[in-house]
Order: sequence, then C-alpha cells, then structure tokens
Amino acid sequence: MYLKNFVHLRAHSDYSMIDGIVKPEKLVQQAKLMNMTSLGITDVNNLHGVIKFYSSAHREGIKPIIGIDIMVQSNILKNTTCRLTVLAANNHGYKNIIELLSESYKLGYNDTSGLVICMKRLLKFKKGVLILSGGIQGDIAKCIFKNDINLLNHCIIFYKKHFPNKYYLEISRIGLPREEEYIAYIKHISHTYSLPIIATNEVLFLKKNDFYVHQIKVAIYKKKTITDLKFVYKYTKNQFLKSQYDITEIFHDIPESIINSIELAKRCNVIIPSGSYFLPVFPTQSMDPYCFFVQKSRIGLESRLINLFPDIHDRNIKKKIYFSRLKHELLVIKKMGFVSYFLIVMDFIQWAKNHNIPVGPGRGSGAGSLVSFSLNITEIDPLQFDLLFERFLNPDRVSLPDFDIDFCMEKRDLVIDHVIKKYGRNSVSQIITFGTMAAKAVIRDVGRVLGYPYGLMNKISKLVPLDPKMTLKKAFSIQKELVDLYNHNHDIKILIDIAKKLEGVIRNIGKHAGGIVISPTKISDFVPILCDFQGKNQVTQFDKNDIEFVGLVKFDFLGLKTLTMIDMIVNMINKKHARQQKKIFFINKINLKDKKSFFLLKKADTISVFQLESLGMRNLIKRLQPDSFEDIIALVALYRPGPLQSGMVDNFINRKNGTEKISYPDHRWQHKCLKPILKSTYGIILYQEQVMQIAQVLSNFTPSEADILRRAMAKKNPKEMMQQRQLFQLGASKNSISLNLSTKIFDLLEKFSAYGFNKSHSATYALLAYQTLWLKANYSAEFMASSMTLDMMNTTKIVNLVHDARRMNLNIISPNINFSNYFFSVNKFGKIVYGLGAIKGLGKSSIDIILKERNKPVGVFSDFLDLCVRLLLKKITRHIFEILVMSGACDCFNKCRVQLFSNIGKMIQIAKKKILSMQTKQDDLFHFKDCFSEKIFIEKNSNLHTSFIHTDEIISKVLKWEREILGLYLTSHPIKNFLKEIHYYTKNITLHDCSLLNKANHVVLIGMIWSIKIAFTKKKNKFYIITLDDSYSRLDVIYFNNVNNIMDQFFCKKNIIVVVTGKVSHDSFTNRSRFLVKTICNIEQYREKKLYKIKIIINNNITKCKDILDNLYNYLSNNILPGHVTLTFILSVRLCIQHKLFNQIYYIYPDNNFLNYLKLFTDYITIKLNFYK
Repeated sequence: MYLKNFVHLRAHSDYSMIDGIVKPEKLVQQAKLMNMTSLGITDVNNLHGVIKFYSSAHREGIKPIIGIDIMVQSNILKNTTCRLTVLAANNHGYKNIIELLSESYKLGYNDTSGLVICMKRLLKFKKGVLILSGGIQGDIAKCIFKNDINLLNHCIIFYKKHFPNKYYLEISRIGLPREEEYIAYIKHISHTYSLPIIATNEVLFLKKNDFYVHQIKVAIYKKKTITDLKFVYKYTKNQFLKSQYDITEIFHDIPESIINSIELAKRCNVIIPSGSYFLPVFPTQSMDPYCFFVQKSRIGLESRLINLFPDIHDRNIKKKIYFSRLKHELLVIKKMGFVSYFLIVMDFIQWAKNHNIPVGPGRGSGAGSLVSFSLNITEIDPLQFDLLFERFLNPDRVSLPDFDIDFCMEKRDLVIDHVIKKYGRNSVSQIITFGTMAAKAVIRDVGRVLGYPYGLMNKISKLVPLDPKMTLKKAFSIQKELVDLYNHNHDIKILIDIAKKLEGVIRNIGKHAGGIVISPTKISDFVPILCDFQGKNQVTQFDKNDIEFVGLVKFDFLGLKTLTMIDMIVNMINKKHARQQKKIFFINKINLKDKKSFFLLKKADTISVFQLESLGMRNLIKRLQPDSFEDIIALVALYRPGPLQSGMVDNFINRKNGTEKISYPDHRWQHKCLKPILKSTYGIILYQEQVMQIAQVLSNFTPSEADILRRAMAKKNPKEMMQQRQLFQLGASKNSISLNLSTKIFDLLEKFSAYGFNKSHSATYALLAYQTLWLKANYSAEFMASSMTLDMMNTTKIVNLVHDARRMNLNIISPNINFSNYFFSVNKFGKIVYGLGAIKGLGKSSIDIILKERNKPVGVFSDFLDLCVRLLLKKITRHIFEILVMSGACDCFNKCRVQLFSNIGKMIQIAKKKILSMQTKQDDLFHFKDCFSEKIFIEKNSNLHTSFIHTDEIISKVLKWEREILGLYLTSHPIKNFLKEIHYYTKNITLHDCSLLNKANHVVLIGMIWSIKIAFTKKKNKFYIITLDDSYSRLDVIYFNNVNNIMDQFFCKKNIIVVVTGKVSHDSFTNRSRFLVKTICNIEQYREKKLYKIKIIINNNITKCKDILDNLYNYLSNNILPGHVTLTFILSVRLCIQHKLFNQIYYIYPDNNFLNYLKLFTDYITIKLNFYK
C-alpha cells in the first residue's frame, strides 16, 4: 500500500557543519518538487538555519517542523551519551528549545566531543516539545544492545513519565549495522508499552548520487583524505531525501510508522512572529521619551549652529531652515517607532566621547540625518553637503535604521563593555557570521581530500580570479584555460564537479566585525545563544538578517585603525603644545580649506592618508588635481570599479580641468533646474542623492518617493522601472517639461544610477580622509610616527613609510636604548625615534623589562656595562644584547657598532663579575655606577677587542645588520655612493615618480636589487619580478627577456645597484601601472656606456700632493681594469710639481672600487665625470 504524505522529520542542512551539505532553502524546494506538504529540519545542536527554513517553507506552501538533534547525558546509562531529537509542538516548545540550547552553551562543554546536554536540563524545558528516541543512537537502542532488560524498563518508564504522549520510538532503514535487530525489539516495546513507533530517514544530501560529495565534505571537516575517511565515516548512501513512495516501500511492513510521522507533523504548529521591532526602553526618568528626544535634539542643534555660524545675524537667517528640517525628521522618527534607537546610539557615543574614546564622524546613510548631527552621533552637517534624510529613513519604506559607528580600534571593546553593563549581560550579544566554501578554497580542499598533487590544485585555484564574490560558474565564463582543463582532464573534471556542489556550503562560524544586538529583555527570549566551550564569547545563533526577521535591532560597533592613528597624533600634538604652552588642539576644528593640505594632495603624497593611499587612488588624484573638500568627497565615490570602467571618471576629470564642457547633465539633454544639484560634480550624476534630488525638482517627487525611485533603479526590476518611468514623465509634464526631455533625463538617471554612490557615506569618509591629510601636511613627524606604530608588525609597510618620511625630508633616528619607546615617537627636535617594538627578534617581554628598568630612579643606562649589569639581573639573554647592538640601539654609548658587537661576550663576562662582586659586598646594585665607570672597571678586568676596522667595512656590516634586524637600511644606503651620476642617468625620475606614471615609453631607473622572484605566464613563459630599492621607495619591475642568462649574475650578489630601461604601461587586469624592463645591467656597465672621461684635479696642498700622486700611480699600476673611459690628471695652476701621472692618459673600466678609492682623497683632489649627452 502506498501511503502518501510521509513527513521527513530529520533533515540536516549545511548548518549542521559536519554532516549537512544542503541549504535549508534547497531542501524546501526539493520537498516542494516531490509534493511534500511538511518538512522537518533538525540540525545538530543549533537553530542557525531555522529562520531561512521557516521563511522558505512558508513561501513554498510547506509546513515547517522545527527541532534539533542533541546529544544527551543519559540518566539511566551512566557515563553514556545518546542522541535524541527534540521537536517544537508549539511556540512554547520553540522558546523552550531556544532556552535549552542557550543555557547549555552558557554552561560550557567539552571542546572535543561537542555539546552534551544533561537530562535534568532537558526536563527543565520539556513543555511544548515532542521527543524522538534517537533510533539506533538513542539510549533505548543502547539498552537493547547491552541486553539489559532492567535498564531498558527503567529507560522506557522514565520517558513515559516525563514525556507522556510526547515520546516516539524512532526507527530508520538506512543501512547501518544491527538496524533490523533493533527494529524487531522496538516493535515489541511499542506493543508492550503502547508507545508510538515512527519512521525517519536522516537526510544529509538531496540525491543518492550526492553521497560521494558528502564523503568529501566530512573528510574536509575532519581534515582527512578520502582513503583515511573509512575509519571515521559513519554515514550511508541512503541518507538522501527519499520520495514518499520510497519510504512506503521501505516500511511497508510497519505502516503505522509512516502514519505516525503524518500525525506528529499535525501536532507541530509553530508561528515565528515577524514585522515588529523590539528595542530597550531608553531611561528618561519621569520624562516622556519623545519629549526627551525632542529636547535633546533641539539643544544639540542650537549648539551646532553656534559653531557653524558664529555670526548671530547669519545664524538667525539659517535657524528657520535647520529647525524646519529637524522638526520633519523628529516626526518621521516618532512615526516609525525609532526614538529609543536614536537615544541608545546617542548615549553610547556620548559615553565614548566622555571617556576619550575616539568616535568616527559617521558612516553610511546615517550622516544624512540632521537629528543625528544634533545628537552628536555624526559630525557632518547634512544641509551643507546636500545629504538627504530619506536616504536613511523613509516612512514609505519601513526598514530598520542602521548606524555603523566607527570607534578607535583599541578602545572599541570598552564601549561594548559599557553597553553590556548598562543593559545587562543577558540582553546584549554579538552576532554570528558563517564562513562558506569559496571558489578558490573549495578547489584546494577537495583536491587535498582526493589526494591530488599540491601543484595541480594550486594551478587550478590560481585560474580562479581573486575576488571575494567570485564563483566557479563566473570563473568558467571568464577563464578559457579553466574550461579547457575541465574538458580535457578527467581528474580535474571530477575535482571541479565536486567543488561546484560544495561551493557556498557552510564551513565555519565566526563573529560579526562589529554587530551587537541589544534586546529589551534577555536575548534568549528572541534568539538562541552560542558560546565557546568555556561558556564565553557569546554570539547569537542567528545571523544579522535573521536577527532583523525576529525584530531585534543590530548596532554596529566597528573598530577603525584610522581613528586610533588620529588619536595617537592628537595626543602627541597636545604634549608638544603643553611643552610650548600652546592651546589644546582639537581635530574637529581644523580648516577645511588648508592650503598646505591641498598642496600635498595635488602631489598625491597621500601614503597613509585614509581612503587616499592606494596606488590607483594616487594616480586618480594626480589626474584630478582636487582643490576643495567637495572634490575629496567625489574622489571617495569615483574610485570604484563602476565609475572607473564606465568612463565616468574621465568625463569628471575632463570637466573639472576644462577640457570638456560642463553640461547638466548632458549637452543634448539638460535643464537649468539641474545646475544647483550637479554643480559640485561638474554636471556628472555621481551620487544617489542627486538622483533623488533630480526626481524631486524635475518631477515633483516627494523625498520618500524619490528614495523609492533610487531603490528601484538599484534593483533594475523591469516592471517596477516602467512604473517609475511613467510617474517621472507625468510629474515632469506638470512642470512643462517635454516628454522627450523627461524620457532622456530618466534614461541618464537610470544609466548613472548603476554607478551612483551614497554621498552621506562618501562625505563622512572624506572628512576622515581630510583630517589625516591635514595632519600629514601640518604635523608630518607625528603623523608618520603614528603610522609606523600602527603598522610596525608589517615590515613591508614600515619600509614604505620610512621611504615616504624621507621624501618629506623627515629625520628618522635609529633605535635608542635610552630614548626609544616601544612605539615610534617624535623627540623635542621633531625627529622620529625608531620604536623598539619594530626590531625583529626583540620581543615585547624584553622591551617591557628594558623600559621598566630605564624608568627607575637610577635613570637611563650610562654605558654598555651598565646596560649589561642591569639587564642580566633581569635574565635578559646574550641574543637580546646582540640584537640591540646590531639594530643601532646602543650607538648612544659612542661606540663603534661593529667593535661593540665583537666585545659583547667579554662585556657580559665583566658584567657578571661586577654583579658577583657587588652581591658579595652587598653593594647597591643600582648605584654601582657612582663608584665605577665602565672604562675603569673594564681596565681592571679585561682587554677588549680594539682593532681598527676600515670605514667601508664597518658601513657594510652595519647595513647588513640593519637589513636583517630592521628589514631596511636606516643609517645609510648602498645607493648613496652613486647619487650624483644617478641623477644624470635617470633625468631625476625616481622609483616613486615612476610608480605614479600611467604611461611612458622610455624610462631609466636605478635601484638596488632587494629581491628577485621567478614567475610564469599562463603560457609557461618565465619572467622575473625584480624589487628595486633606492632608499626613498621600492618598485617591482618585470623582466621577460633573460638574454644570455643575464639575470644569473644578480642572484648571487647582494646589494647590487642596477640600471633598468623600459616602459610604463597600464595593466587593465589589475588596473595599475607596471614597468616592463627592456634592458638591465649593473651600474658599472651602464657607467662605461655613458661616461667618456674622468678628470682628477690635484688641489693646492704641496705637502700632501706627492704622496697622493704616488698612491694613485701605484693603484693604477696594480689594480685598474682596462676599458674605454679616458682618465686624466690635471694640476692646479698654482702648483709646480712634476710627476709621471701627468704625462700619461689612461683608458680604464670605471668600476665602483676605483671610484670608492678616489673618495679617500676628496680633501685633496676634485673628481669630475664627463658624460655623453
């Protein structure tokens, strides 16, 4: 007999993490296709997917049955865990499941075995739930297999007592061992104890042929290969979504088990309410919340207007406009029920400001609200910059307001702690996120499980473009090589077919970057809670979208490094001002028209400037030449793929620079009423707000209607767009605008809306950009020191910042054991002092000891022996002393760094003797230097190495150490010996200049080779990525033509200075410029090509002249290399000296050794190099 309407009660979605591979929505869609009327999803120990399941089930007309699979500590079988399925019969049961999970997670669990719930807790939350016995994994089955009738009776009686008419004996036939033995016994129990028997088929994948894919997923999760998996795999090929017919066939001998699934489904009736929002009531004492809200807003606006318009006459003129806008916004906020939301945000922002925690000027559309500005939530005047409130809140489109608040990265958690204390730990939680198997990663994961060679996986993965939104389907549409490999390589086809099925499947959980939810009561009244195994780090089990579905409101507390940097700089400035007895500096009071700032901006010197530091952005700045704050707002909006690829950026630049006529918006289709709206963007429709304003002015749209138009254009729904077009044309006709013109302007709006940006967001980020730009222009040293501090764990960034500082003519002092702090700092002379924390290998614990010791009453370290004695007492090792010396931190002791390093061992021995002698005599260990100087004590105890080392050798050693310990050259650079001739060869084009070029056909660059990487094109052609360094910048250049294996010489030599010629071209794939090398040679080889004569003029010093000439003659006789460059000696006219050098012309190879040798005599000779023009 074929029984229709069997109900699958135990499907697992991919939210079950280990064993589920199907999205809840896909399960519902498949159930619909199979004519099922009900479906139950019971993910393991969580309700992550319940809202998505519930919503999609209602859309498809399927009844959702909500439940969980849990592991329970058995009351009958001691030290035994078993599985049970808990289903919600009604809303009370649903809430009890939420409480059961939340309370269990808060109490912690074993990190290895996962959450195990004690039976006592299950009984606490038993109302409104139905229980399935767990089948072959339940405690009934364990009693049966133990063959313990007594235990079995106890178990059955326990469930009958505590879950009367709510307990079902679960059976499955999926191919597990001893299933039939178990089912036979269950039939007997069912009959004996009058317990209903129910059929289930645990669903882990949709179709039978997905079994292998499921095996792969489990192997990925368990970090096994497919061959290892058999030892831990406990699933079968029958765990797919079977049809009702298949289930009827399987359980034809137990038809009541199918009927009971239908009857149980009828008992499950959960309605999850949505459409309402639940906010905590903000405490306003005895005052009405709305009156309190209005009062705060009006007082705040009065204060803002005093600062905006210091002149009382101007202020009175503007007041009416501002308060009219304020009144409108207040009424809308009241109508939409968001008064508490604004007050809550206002409160925690004010708390942060009162506790010196930097807060951003705003982010997103919230900056369009005058109420936000009045309550000090945002820092941008929306009226001054034409920002629209309806872009943020639209009464005709009810949705939650969304303030994204930026806080100082290091102090953000203090604000969250404040919110937790104010509203209660049980009412505040962070929000979960779910990581999925992305296109590139899933290829690697599947390949690893299948045992494919790493090279093959890497090759395929690299063919998938590096884009967070990239999918395998999209990659196939743009990568022909990927398609070819798929079609012609069977192994790759298998890999990709599996990867496609796993792409997008949930892989792990995380925590939202800043999302916090505040509930009017405890969180678990609305959503379940998840904690780590210690019961800490609480997050909601629902993601941010599902949080909103159940009516809770998300608040974004985001950490922004730029605010931390600004805070550090402002603190430095105010310490400086305190020394100089100047006024306290406030970043919010800077002039938005500062000439120094815009001078720096036009040069594109914007490294470390918020939003403006990328290479592509600097190239855009060079072209645009921004000269106003509005231009900076535009920059933030323009530097996005849409505008860059559409040609909009070119139009914008041409119009600003006068090479294209400004029209509003197009020379063929324009109207005078659009000029005020588009003037700041030179007639270009750049912002979403401009689309809204045009609709209001041209077609009489209300602000709310204009926002709906904006959203319709963003969605591109043809039906909705047709309706909006007709409304636009109708409104325009009432303003005597022709159908033709209104149609064309609507077409332009539709076109530009694809690239339009939220001006509110652009304006707030432009303000942060300008603040950092202003600080860089006016307090350069403090700015660079703070930038270096925040990136000091990233050597590459430190190098770029040091180069940038040098270009700004800032002095950077080597690390100093007596004056360096952990972070970079600025001394009273305006020099940047290198931070000890940026020294490789030093470690924070060692630095803390040094700083603590230095800050004692005895003061700074008087000499190296003093350092050794005081730090050896703190267990500092020899390795740390070596790093300090090599980095230059001990140069302050006026010792040669190389000699000091060679004597470290001896000095440590002396220090140990000193410690021993003081301990024996019970001397004061921290005042021994009053009795002994380093010099006297050393003379009494040891003979140190004092051998002379040649200066060049010292410099070479020091630079080697700096490169090793600091990751850069700080005190000098190998290239500095060649600066005069470099300027001649390169025509003063530096590596930094080249990085900002878009196109150039013949460029000569000189730099020291920092590194060389070998890479291959898609066609397997080898090329070299050569990183050049010139002490002011680093640049990667690309070399393809390794003629005569010329590159071989550069791999084995260090610090080699090379000259490269080539061209700069634009790479459309990366949207960046690149330098393609045509020729490469070392500087000696290039010098010989360009230099034709060296003149050495002997200066007028009679006493030394003869010795110098003899030395030069001997060197030329024994060391000089033959070449094509003429070398001549000329005697100063006032000297009458005869020497054989003057009678001879030499033809030499001008190598570096010879030129360095000549520099030894620079006090007595003048060297002139003559180059070909």
